[in-house]
Amino acid sequence: MLFNSIQFALFLPVVFALYWLMPQRFRWALLLAASYYFYMSWNAKYIVLILLTTGVSYLAGRLLESCGGNTRRKKGIVAVTLAVCLGVLFVFKYFAFFWDSLTQVLHRFAIPLQPLTLQLLLPVGISFYTFQTIGYVLDVYRGDAPAERHFGKYAAFIAFFPQLVAGPIERTNNLLPQIRQPRAFDYERAVEGMQRMAWGFYKKMVVADNLARYVDRVYVDVFRFKGLSLILASVLFAFQIYCDFSGYSDIAIGCAKLLGVDLTENFRRPYLSASIREFWSRWHISLSTWFRDYLYIPLGGNRVGKMRHWFNLLVTFLVSGLWHGANWTFLVWGGVHGAAQIAENALHLAPKEPPRKWRRIVRILAVFAFTTAAWVFFRADSLGGALHVFRHALDGVASPYSYIYNGFLGIGMSPGELRTALLVYLLPLIVLEIVSEKISLPERLRRCKAPVRHVAYALLVLIVLFFHATGEVSFVYFQF
Repeated sequence: MLFNSIQFALFLPVVFALYWLMPQRFRWALLLAASYYFYMSWNAKYIVLILLTTGVSYLAGRLLESCGGNTRRKKGIVAVTLAVCLGVLFVFKYFAFFWDSLTQVLHRFAIPLQPLTLQLLLPVGISFYTFQTIGYVLDVYRGDAPAERHFGKYAAFIAFFPQLVAGPIERTNNLLPQIRQPRAFDYERAVEGMQRMAWGFYKKMVVADNLARYVDRVYVDVFRFKGLSLILASVLFAFQIYCDFSGYSDIAIGCAKLLGVDLTENFRRPYLSASIREFWSRWHISLSTWFRDYLYIPLGGNRVGKMRHWFNLLVTFLVSGLWHGANWTFLVWGGVHGAAQIAENALHLAPKEPPRKWRRIVRILAVFAFTTAAWVFFRADSLGGALHVFRHALDGVASPYSYIYNGFLGIGMSPGELRTALLVYLLPLIVLEIVSEKISLPERLRRCKAPVRHVAYALLVLIVLFFHATGEVSFVYFQF
């Protein structure tokens, strides 16, 4: 069940009404039932995987709490839990990639290895809920959170449907207490949730899904294209993936607010970053902080020597890249970002104080150019395809008119579509992102008189209705 589907438009009001009508002590049960139904609408049999990881991590938490000061036993429990949860993730997401890579390596040394293919579909959101269960177990192990005794409430925490399949990856001390605590309906919070959802639908259905048509035209068979078409498709993908993923997060956060729950902010205008380090403090925040707290810091973080610090950075970003997908392109994408952070650290490129206005603008443009180039590895189906983009992006640039004309012709964008893309898709997004750096637009809008608010809401809804891409389009991060 997609957020941008008729099914969800019917599902959410029913859950919302039942949730606030029923007694507090039963609400966790409704959330759990609704969440499992939401997930099973994709593939009912994969609910077994959520039940397995939920049961194992719940039992691990209870056992860790009973161990007292027995550190050795605690480490054993954590090791078994990680083996089970990561083992499930490996089998369904990485086994084919690992086996194919091993086969190719051994083939180079004349060692035959028979191909082995498991006919398994990648369960939606498996990386997200796996990391949430692991984070809970590690929190209990480190004493940062108590073990949850109520299995049903813990299961609702793991499977909470707004953020189940594409995050934010919630921490124990943020979401689990909200599942437990009694709450009264808050009209202002509900209005804020609806505003957030509307903005998320604009990002997803108007911007991301419309830009995807031009991006896919090129990247489905990237070797057929040369010149400006490759650059345009790559730049549009940078906006597509941002609006697709941050749009999902906006809808998830807004949906949770309707149920009285506050989820973690996952994006803070990342394309206005003045350094790669700042970019990762604004992009997919729940994942970057997860890796920081559960991988980077345990490795030693920056409290070690310079070389070891750089090693820790690179390992963290390589693992982050692999988390996104079982392909060498994702590994390279993570490595490129890790190398960029090491370069910033070594050359002291990341500003310690906010730079002057014009310098910050130059830095923002440079960071956007870098992240867009890195996205090529993320979007391309293979390393060969990504390298083709870099090798042939400037082909024909010696003839500027033909270069530009053929570039737009290649991605299938007519002059009218170009105007729509600029005036409806990109310009409003960019302006609102820049303005939001200074003021909170939703908060400012809520202070306006009712007619102004209603006109603004109606205008946003009309834009979504009239300019949304046709068909139900899945979210990019569902494949992770």
